[in-house]
Amino acid sequence: MTNYDVVQKMLGQIEPVGETNTDNTRFINLKETVIVFDRLLQNLSDVARYSDAPEYSVSRAGKYAKEFLANVKESL
Repeated sequence: MTNYDVVQKMLGQIEPVGETNTDNTRFINLKETVIVFDRLLQNLSDVARYSDAPEYSVSRAGKYAKEFLANVKESL
C-alpha cells in the first residue's frame, strides 16, 4: 500500500455520482481533500524557495519542488 493509497482511504472518494446522499458525503470528503492539498502545496512552496540555495542538497530539493509546482500550474 502506497502513501497515496493510505491518504485516499482516509479521505474517501470525492467524485460525485448523481445520488444526493452519496454526493453529500463525497462533498465533505472533497472539502477535506482540498484542505490537505492546500497544506501540502504550501509545504512544497516553502521548499521551492530554496531552489537557489548554495547547499547542493537544499537547492536540489528546492528545484524539484519548484519544477513540480510549475508543472501543476501549467496543467491547470
